[in-house]
Amino acid sequence: MAVPSFFLLISILSALLMPLSGLQNVSSSVCKPAPPADRLPVYPSDLPKIQFALNLEHLEAAFFCFGALGHGLDVLAPELVMGGGPSIGARKANLNPLVEDIIEQFCYQEIAHIRVITETVGPFPRPLMDLSVKNFAHITNVALGRELNPPFDPYANTVNFLIATYWLPYMGLTAYVGTDPNLLGYWSHRLVSGLLGVEAGQDAIDRGLLYQMKEEKVEPYNITVAEFTNHISILRNCLGGCGIKDEGLIVPLELGSENKTCGNILSADVNSLSYSRTAAETLRVVYSTGDEHVPGGFLPKGGNGEIARSYLHHH
Repeated sequence: MAVPSFFLLISILSALLMPLSGLQNVSSSVCKPAPPADRLPVYPSDLPKIQFALNLEHLEAAFFCFGALGHGLDVLAPELVMGGGPSIGARKANLNPLVEDIIEQFCYQEIAHIRVITETVGPFPRPLMDLSVKNFAHITNVALGRELNPPFDPYANTVNFLIATYWLPYMGLTAYVGTDPNLLGYWSHRLVSGLLGVEAGQDAIDRGLLYQMKEEKVEPYNITVAEFTNHISILRNCLGGCGIKDEGLIVPLELGSENKTCGNILSADVNSLSYSRTAAETLRVVYSTGDEHVPGGFLPKGGNGEIARSYLHHH
């Protein structure tokens, strides 16, 4: 007698799922190792170091959410604003469907980052952020050493937005690499390593998309995509004031992996390890002033949190 199709389907599903039934009995220690007995999840000294990252996460969230969706946290997650003012100049970008999809995902990733950081170490008000065409045009002119005409507009098209994105996740990446060794709590390390992984992924995706067109000229300027990235990286190294922590898409052979390639899909040191930056270095770059005591650039009134405000108070 033929088995009815419904019962045949149930039989097949049961056979497939049987090996999975044992997973419920697997010891939790196999999937989630027990925390160290001699350490706390988060130490008091970890709090300001992790909280500092909110300045960068808010910048990225605003840029990506506005770029993909035309609005930011005030609409998508108003509970995370914490009384901070709106960003200056952020708006919807003219993106192709693929990049718009990617940037929308970046947007929600950054919202999740802000939420998990605030739940772990507490919030602070969103800092005032300048994501205007005027600010991007100014820092791009400084990087290139010339005044572009028309001014560089990050929201004008997909290529411009990807070049503008080159400014942001990498700063989070290097800041997290610099923060992690100075943390004590086991959950602090887990949190920052998880945040770092996603920031590195965002930067790699952006660099990968740009690398495909590295030799193409950015319209209407007679400057290639690779030249844009190289000049931005040189400027960030100058602003940071601590040597090479930043590399563009094409580098001299002595900076390439194992000194064997000029292609530079990822920015990394002589051992192909990610560069690190201190909070002070990060602020020098984000402020575009080269001085952690003098706000400007993306954060015209300075960053928030204990670390960023301490530099302003000392000044």
